[in-house]
Amino acid sequence: MATPPDPFTNSDDGHSIERTAPAPAPRADPAILSAAGDLLRALAAPVRIAIVLQLRVAERCVHDLVDALGVTQPLISQHLRVLKAAGVVHGSRHGREVVYRLVDDHLAHIVVDAVAHAEEDSRDPGAVDDTATPPENRQETETA
Repeated sequence: MATPPDPFTNSDDGHSIERTAPAPAPRADPAILSAAGDLLRALAAPVRIAIVLQLRVAERCVHDLVDALGVTQPLISQHLRVLKAAGVVHGSRHGREVVYRLVDDHLAHIVVDAVAHAEEDSRDPGAVDDTATPPENRQETETA
């Protein structure tokens, strides 16, 4: 019976391969993780994402957001309440209008990155991610 190959030896040249486990990530405070989850949930609606993208460009009042996004005023107001409660936006009264702005740019970066990632995935709907499939189990396609 043959001896199984040593997983720490490169079969091509017989040299040892040194393997080290990556260092564990530092543990975050559970309260911080909970707050981050709340923040991500507040951003997890297409209209709220669109609002953040609009406010990234400039401060806007509700009717500006209604016009820009093509949704009703009550719906915009409802989503703004969620974003305000989560600390994403801040509203300042100017006469009869409330003008909304992002509290900081960190949140805009999260949203922009998420949208960019979704756009990358949508550009090639036929793409298959086979990085998790071992090479011996991948099906090769021939091109003529």
